[in-house]
Order: sequence, then C-alpha cells, then structure tokens
Amino acid sequence: MHLLVGLGNPGPKYAANRHNIGFMAIDEIARQHNFSPWRRKFQGEVCEGQIGRHKVLLLKPTTYMNDSGRAISEACRFYKIDVKDVFVFHDELDLNPGKVKAKLGGGVAGHNGLRSTGAHIGNDFHRVRIGIGHPGRERVTQWVLGDFAKVDKEWLEPVIDSLAKTVPSLLNGDLGRFMTDLSQTLTPPVNGHKKTKTPTKAPSKKSDDKLGNPKEAASTEANQSNDAPMKSSTGSSKTNSAENAPKNAMAEALMRLVSKKKDQ
Repeated sequence: MHLLVGLGNPGPKYAANRHNIGFMAIDEIARQHNFSPWRRKFQGEVCEGQIGRHKVLLLKPTTYMNDSGRAISEACRFYKIDVKDVFVFHDELDLNPGKVKAKLGGGVAGHNGLRSTGAHIGNDFHRVRIGIGHPGRERVTQWVLGDFAKVDKEWLEPVIDSLAKTVPSLLNGDLGRFMTDLSQTLTPPVNGHKKTKTPTKAPSKKSDDKLGNPKEAASTEANQSNDAPMKSSTGSSKTNSAENAPKNAMAEALMRLVSKKKDQ
C-alpha cells in the first residue's frame, strides 16, 4: 500500500490558506480517482482507493501542521507501510507559485510539517513540493497562513488538477516521468505535438527548382552575357552583307558594260 499525505491545518478557518495546498491536492486526488468517503482515523481524515495497480490510502492529518508526523506514523504502523512508499504533498516557499518538484528524501527547509514527519518516520519519504513563492523573511508566517488571492486561481486550479491526473506516474516510482507528465498536462500538446515556436522553413528542393539554383542562375547570366556579343556580331555581319549586295551588283554591271565597249 502507498500512503499519500497532504499537509495543512484543519478547519474552515485555514481551508483556503497557502499552507493548506497539500490538503487541496489530496482532496482533488480523492475526487478524480473515486476514493471512498472520508472518515476520521489515525488523528486525521483518511479514505482509500485504487490508482492503477496500486492500493492507496489518503491522509489529511488533523493534528495541525506542527504535529503532522504523529498521524503519519500511526497510519504507517497500522498498515505496515514502508517510508519510501509515503508521498507528502506540501507548500514550498522556495519555489515560484505553481512550480512543482518531486524528490525522495532530503532536508526539511524550515517546514514544520516536514520536520515533524521526519522526526516520526525518518526523512526517506517522497516530497511533492508545490511552490507558493516567498514574501520575504519577515512576512513568512503571515504569508503561509494567508488565503490565496483571487488572481492565484489562474495557476492554482490547473496545478491541483494536473497533480491528481498524473499521480499514477508518481506511484510507479518514476519521478522523471511524473514531472514530464505534469508538464505536458499543464501545457497540452497541439495536434499531438508540444506547442513550440515554429522554426523558419528552409526552402524545399521543389522551391529551389522553381527559384533556380543561385550558382546555376549566375552561370546562365554569365553565358547569356557572353553570348550577347556573338549574337550582335552575327547580326552585324548579316546586315553588312545586305548593305554590300547592291554595291557588288552595280560593280558587275559596270564591268560588263566596259567589256562590251572594248569588244565593239
């Protein structure tokens, strides 16, 4: 069995907080994959279901963020779930809003929910880090416990939806495949291909034939240029012959006339 945990704080007061983005992701996974109704267990809310070939338990700890590890450790002990089969979805200050990264193991980066989880089950669990942006050191508490702004819906809803759709890749243990699937879901392919900048087309061979090869064109122009004087010269000689023809005929006539006079 795999355990998917969303980190957050319980109750309507915190429901729309940035700190509760883990709860939001888990809720959408339960909805899209038709999990059982939520029930209270392990100091949290749980539901069960099947994703692909994997049996999955979803958990939202109700111990408040700082004690999340207590609920997670209870669920792991009851179902004998290995720590590497635990996937924790949480908010991440050090990522831009809407940016998602997944990794196995690592530090807690000042996140109290991760710190509590590590203290109870060790740090070798998977983390799905969902960026909410960093407001500056002095405003962190106010930021994470503040609600998402209306404008955040432009990226928040697509990211939560995509996380739920691509969770099968995550459970298969291929984090690279998961990140690729997530990216493709967030930016859908156009006509079966990823939308990219259309490169400038190189002229096709057919186009070359129509336009003419530049070298051949230059050669033809050169030949035409060389042929021009020849054509001009030929034309000139024909003209000269035509002009000279009457003169020759007159000369012959005069010669015949002179011959006749001599004979007389």
